[in-house]
Amino acid sequence: MKHLLTALLLIVASYSFAQIKVEGIVKDSIGNPLDLANVIAINQETKALDSYGITNDKGRYKLNLKKNTAYKLQVSYIGMKSFEEIITTKESDITKSFNLIEDNTLDTVELTYEMPVTIKGDTIIYNADSFKNGTERKLEDILKKLPGVEINDDGLIEVEGKVVSKVMVEGKDFFDGDSKLATKNIPANAVDKIEVLKNHAEIGQLSGVQNNQDNIVINIKLKEGKKNFWFGTVTAGGGISDDNELYIAQPKLFYYSPEYSVNFIGDINNIGEVAFTRRDYFNFTGGFRSPSRQSGTNISLGNNDLGFLTLQNNKAKDINTKFGAANFSFSPNKALDISGFGIFSSSRNELQENNTIQYTDDNNPATPEIPNETTQNSTSQKSDLAMLKLSAKYKPNTNNQLDYDILGRTSKETQYQNTLSSILGRINQAEETNPYSINQNLNYYYTLNDKNIFSLEAQHLLQDEDPFYNAILENTLETTDPYDNTATNLGLNQLSNNYNINQDKRVKSNQVDAKLDYWNIINDKSNINITVGNLYSSQKFDTNLFQFLDNGSAVTPTTDGGLTDNQTKYTFNDSYVGLHYRFITGKFTFTPGVSGHAYSAKNTQFGSTYTDNFFRVLPDFNTRIQLKKSENININYSMKTNFTDVSQLARGIVMNNYNSFFSGSPTLESSLSHNVNLSYFSFNMFNYTNVFANINYNKNINGIRTISDTESVIRTSTPFNSNFSDESVSASGRFQRTFGKLRATASGNFSYSKNTNFIGLTPTEYESYTQTYRAQFRTNFKTAPNVEVSYRYTIQDNDQGATRSKFYTKAPSINFDALIWKVLTFKTDYTYNNFSDEFRTLNSYQFWDASLAYRKDEDSKWEFELKASNLLDTRSQTNSNTSSISTSVTDYYIQPRFLTARIIYSL
Repeated sequence: MKHLLTALLLIVASYSFAQIKVEGIVKDSIGNPLDLANVIAINQETKALDSYGITNDKGRYKLNLKKNTAYKLQVSYIGMKSFEEIITTKESDITKSFNLIEDNTLDTVELTYEMPVTIKGDTIIYNADSFKNGTERKLEDILKKLPGVEINDDGLIEVEGKVVSKVMVEGKDFFDGDSKLATKNIPANAVDKIEVLKNHAEIGQLSGVQNNQDNIVINIKLKEGKKNFWFGTVTAGGGISDDNELYIAQPKLFYYSPEYSVNFIGDINNIGEVAFTRRDYFNFTGGFRSPSRQSGTNISLGNNDLGFLTLQNNKAKDINTKFGAANFSFSPNKALDISGFGIFSSSRNELQENNTIQYTDDNNPATPEIPNETTQNSTSQKSDLAMLKLSAKYKPNTNNQLDYDILGRTSKETQYQNTLSSILGRINQAEETNPYSINQNLNYYYTLNDKNIFSLEAQHLLQDEDPFYNAILENTLETTDPYDNTATNLGLNQLSNNYNINQDKRVKSNQVDAKLDYWNIINDKSNINITVGNLYSSQKFDTNLFQFLDNGSAVTPTTDGGLTDNQTKYTFNDSYVGLHYRFITGKFTFTPGVSGHAYSAKNTQFGSTYTDNFFRVLPDFNTRIQLKKSENININYSMKTNFTDVSQLARGIVMNNYNSFFSGSPTLESSLSHNVNLSYFSFNMFNYTNVFANINYNKNINGIRTISDTESVIRTSTPFNSNFSDESVSASGRFQRTFGKLRATASGNFSYSKNTNFIGLTPTEYESYTQTYRAQFRTNFKTAPNVEVSYRYTIQDNDQGATRSKFYTKAPSINFDALIWKVLTFKTDYTYNNFSDEFRTLNSYQFWDASLAYRKDEDSKWEFELKASNLLDTRSQTNSNTSSISTSVTDYYIQPRFLTARIIYSL
């Protein structure tokens, strides 16, 4: 790796020494410098665009050009007459300035090439062809090459360190709520322009009165030949592995016209290429945003999903997936837009992992020490997930807009686990669930006149969850088993040949969230916003813990308290009014605000009712400092009230896992949190530098923590409001600069959290530090092969009082792609992972993938590809996990080496 990096730097250095600089200043006719003027250099021999520049706030530009070469320089600026001049470079640098004059007519100079990057206000426009070299096949292949744009580890697009909220194609939503489906499926050859819309206002009427700095949207402009025609790809292939035959089929079809659009994505394979994960499904918002998201109130509906094991890096011992998604939009007239999508994902996975677990001790000599545990797990999963969304937008004129959305979700999932524990012996677990939810959204926006704007937003959520859990543990009648004490405490029958314990759970949630906003626009630089809203939530929580005996009969455990079931009803209401004043002075935009909340929380269970009614005032503050057109600082402060969900309140015993039991507390109160965020962003096209930095601090007062009582490796937990404050700090940053054809990126993430947990009656301060540092070098040649070399270094440091653990991950990687003889596309990527603690290496593993594709030319409809995954036949990977009660190291098994042949047809 060191030799490769040295060679890369030498190549780039030699390339740089063969160049000279052309720099100067672009001014208007009276000598004022022009910010964001475009300067391009066209090689007169090859007719290629060799370099481009954008002026800074002082009008300065800089180009890197070849020595002894003739160039045509073209200078352009909106509203100015474009200028061009022929120059010939020599051995030394050149200083050349330009003065442009105003011109309201069409430019007489035809711009031969489009600028690779153009900045217009809060919009950055990338010309896709300027960043292609012929090896790109999907949208993400282009996005990875764009300055200021990143694809994160989850496959989502990030700009300024913020996840892009949605992707549009020709202004139409592409599966609203997820950018991954776009990056993985839109063909690269269909993309003409990529528009990054920062501070994007979803409602045009509100664009001048709201702060939208956290809302970033990407719009894809298609090439002319792709409009009003079907385009896309159809892939089919197969292969052979040691265990079974391999197959893959991926139809991806798209159609766009001004009146309507249709997209279809399909994927069936057993080679581990997961098109849509469970995490994608549950994170898929569908474009829904809570009306009360900025009110200062957070209420959780809880997570009553199965304890489904998550695929690590989309890898597992065996993966079979089926995926289908369709998206449409239709505009029958100028006032009405109808759109929607449907998604179905089915997977059958086999997972295997070995865990080494070290439990946190309470440092109390009067209690027995918790033994360390090793487990071996084999898991089978079946998951069928579906969602359907329909939307309508009616905008008869610029003053009125009515939106309606409905999103339905349903799933059917089962998981079977066979666990061998060094403490508890063999355990068989079965889980199943079939939940559904219906989410509806109604918004109306009305502009009375230039000074008065109204908006009404209302959302209703209906959710029904029914997880079932079963655990069967060994019970030897002749001797004492490790689970016998727990069985006694639960009141289980101990005369059966095993402990067959079952937990039935049903959670119904009903939530209505609505608010009315009024804006009074005082002048161009200030407005007042008044908000009146109400958030109502109702939950019913029913559980039943029971045991199957050897004769098949079901019995209820007979604990001393008799609390083996729950029938809890929980209602919550927040009526609030808010006031915000937004004003601009110079480079500063200030938005101070305050809201008053009348809270009412009530839960009823076991014949008793518990209430918590109070009034609270919550301030918030936002400041935006626009240092330059593409450089800004944001400061946010907010105080929030946080409420828990019904599962934390229910007193009856709930079995979350065979070794984890939970009993809620009906008297839990809300917590109060303070959050401060500072972010900085700079996009400097003069020296091709992109900088982002963010730091966030949170302090939670009266937060909900747990007291854990541990019997061997089995714990029973109860929540309480802690007198100890929880604190967390997170920071992230990225520095990126382009030097000719080399782009260097350095980034880092740091997070620290401190909270207090109770093991028994002993308070334990728990501190966690996570640091990740990345360095990356990437070339961007048009015709020569390109290489990306990166290094990731992660430190996980956890201090649990009595124990402390520290783990390190070192992961160098290299990606290489080349277009050979203009017909062969070769791609390969290699990653080495070293996982260690403070004393030794725990595991090291490598992943190497490669592909070779033949296409007659870039316009050919047929492509033939050989693709190999996991060439080194790595069978497992290792990671660590830390909680307040334990630290574990996991060996996770993955699919073997696969080789597939594929045929790709492009429409």
